[in-house]
Amino acid sequence: MHLATYLGLLHTSLTTLADAFREVGRGHGEEPDVRHTCQVLAARVDRQAEALAPVVERYGEHREEEPERLHATGLDTTRGGPVGLLRDLQDLYTLASLTDITWTVVGQAAQGLRDRDLIAVVASGEQDTARQLTWLRTRIKQAAPQALIAAR
Repeated sequence: MHLATYLGLLHTSLTTLADAFREVGRGHGEEPDVRHTCQVLAARVDRQAEALAPVVERYGEHREEEPERLHATGLDTTRGGPVGLLRDLQDLYTLASLTDITWTVVGQAAQGLRDRDLIAVVASGEQDTARQLTWLRTRIKQAAPQALIAAR
């Protein structure tokens, strides 16, 4: 069964995403909404990882390197200024998108296994991730004109 591979990928992407939200929140402290919202979203992602723990215990996990590689190349540090904020938000969006599609894949396995506990964890995780993506998309739209037109 290869579910353990995707559980490992999901678990790693969740911990990486939480760390990335914290990094962007710290790095863009001059934007109070970014600092606060990133802290809140990081805590929500931490709870998703905690909810996944019993499933990982039941099925096991095989850790993959993709999310860490993405994190290492995009979010070891934050960039400065309006364009830096925009690029950091895009990096978060990319990582959250990886998490989102991984929830989808794990959800399909949960359906096939008829594992109600896993189905519930996936449904909650998908909802949280959809909210993260919505906030990121909205904040990117807000930041883009300032960064690309007004800022010099």
